[in-house]
Amino acid sequence: MKFSYKARTKDGTIQTGVIEASSREGALTLLQDHGFYVTELKEAKDPFWTKIKLFQRVGLKDLSSFSRQLSMMFDAKVSLTESLKALGEQTKNVVFQDKILSLAEEIEGGMAFSKALSMHPNVFSVFYVSMIKAGEASGKVSGSLNYLADYLEKEQDLNSKTQGALIYPAAILSLSFLVIGTMIYMVIPQLKGVLEDSGAQIPELTSTILRLSDNIRANGPLIVISLITIIVLGLRYYKTEKGKNTVESFLLKIPVIGNFLKTNYLSRISMNLSTLISGGLMITQAIELSAEVVGNISYREALLSVRNGVRKGMPMSSVLSSFPDLFPPIFIQMTMVGEKTGNLDESLMRVADFYQKEVGATITKMLNLLEPALIIFLGVVVGGLMFSILMPLYEVMSV
Repeated sequence: MKFSYKARTKDGTIQTGVIEASSREGALTLLQDHGFYVTELKEAKDPFWTKIKLFQRVGLKDLSSFSRQLSMMFDAKVSLTESLKALGEQTKNVVFQDKILSLAEEIEGGMAFSKALSMHPNVFSVFYVSMIKAGEASGKVSGSLNYLADYLEKEQDLNSKTQGALIYPAAILSLSFLVIGTMIYMVIPQLKGVLEDSGAQIPELTSTILRLSDNIRANGPLIVISLITIIVLGLRYYKTEKGKNTVESFLLKIPVIGNFLKTNYLSRISMNLSTLISGGLMITQAIELSAEVVGNISYREALLSVRNGVRKGMPMSSVLSSFPDLFPPIFIQMTMVGEKTGNLDESLMRVADFYQKEVGATITKMLNLLEPALIIFLGVVVGGLMFSILMPLYEVMSV
């Protein structure tokens, strides 16, 4: 945050300026440390055009790069505040730069690294903060940062694969709606006039499409408003606990989509658990944190039950076997092997690697099926519309 100030120096000179600090109290302390007697201090409002930075966000790539570089600086024995200031100055993302420099100021003021990170929950998740806190407790912050960098890179790769799978279907469907809309609003009305002027008998299929086209054009605004209303209400319902649970439970039961989502969640769970356990957290803490960030209510409730079971002294694999619909045999068996050998984090990372490969393979299969299916859909819809309109027109011209 930036603050404009008016202050008097030791020799009585009035000085004004702008200072950056994490809070008003922090700005006041910094000015007093420089020997200023502050007479006025208020938050400085940035010009309107600078608000464009609100459209920027801190992505997984930014966080993984930050974690990796900070770890290297730790190993090089550079102080934390100096490391943060150096990283902040070279960061191109304006939003992230502000956060990093704020971290440097907070730590310089005596705050612990994990506590400073927790002051920025929109950038550093509970998962991230817990890993750093574990590193501070064990004296291995550099190792925790390395674990986080590896985790974030894998998470980014997983997200990229998932998002990439949606691009092609979205593009084809958008093109389909564009072509259909163009025909309904521009092509069909002109062809309709030609058919009516010819006086020829119009087939039933063609008449149906002409009536449908007329209704869509006449009620276009109402249809758009209705669709927007349905989408908004649907999103509001999904944000409720009941709605989210209903939708996610339904999606998990759909054959192809459900299997893909389960593979995705299992990859995320095993990777989270492995990273947290490797970072020094207790198993119960690792399970609880993984439950909070998994992103699915069914898996969240299952993991919390697993945590409760482990607290009572039950093996993790034993409790996991109580949820056969969510955790397949390979996940349970690898967990059991990790528990017996004392290398649970390594076993879970192998599971994470396996499921990440499965996600990639599933995406490839889905795209191989979707590409021809969507092209056929586009061809049938557009071709059917053209055939129903052009065939009567061709017959008229042939007479």
